[in-house]
Amino acid sequence: MKTLISRLSTTQAVLFDLDGTVVDTLPHILASFRHATADVLGASLPDDELMHYVGIPLAEQMRHFTGDEDTAGRLLASYREFNHRTHDDMARLYPNTIATLRTLTGAALPLGIVTSKSRHMAHRAIALFELGHYFGAVVTADDTPVHKPDPLPVLTGARLLGVDPTRAIYVGDSPMDIQAGNAAGAATIAATWGVASRDRLEAAEPDAVIDDISELPALLGIED
Repeated sequence: MKTLISRLSTTQAVLFDLDGTVVDTLPHILASFRHATADVLGASLPDDELMHYVGIPLAEQMRHFTGDEDTAGRLLASYREFNHRTHDDMARLYPNTIATLRTLTGAALPLGIVTSKSRHMAHRAIALFELGHYFGAVVTADDTPVHKPDPLPVLTGARLLGVDPTRAIYVGDSPMDIQAGNAAGAATIAATWGVASRDRLEAAEPDAVIDDISELPALLGIED
């Protein structure tokens, strides 16, 4: 525990996943999956199956619903049509997000986003809630050739912020986030308010688990 406390208190940058961690788009994502699978497959799949792979790029998620590449492409197109059309009406910020980001930036910590969302939709969500001035780096699914749980997106985020990845932390709500951060050498913080259960998150071996984003500054030794 002393090693963890020491590491977190000397953090030089904080990287966040976007969906399910900073922005509450999970009901919107679920509605988009329900629409696409009903539209293309004519099927109603269990919600836990629809949401199980959230955290990896969308095109890869669609391949878990079908072994046919053409069908996966039609699922992707149907999902995106619904998702893009309804995004601004359904997306929300999690409580305490703005206050936490203000506290972290007030402590002179560089912040960044590392997401499997497309560049267009990631920046749309960031602009919708006027979050752009908080983040010095945004890494999306369009910015790296491989994606979480590969460490490259997290490594890229740390590089763009000018810090060694071992002096950064990555906060995310899916096992893929934790796996990517661990593989990059970053400290990892699991967020229980997102897509994955506490059990799934703990199985990925994060350095810490928090139940509200407002717990983050104190964990880093920052006084509000």
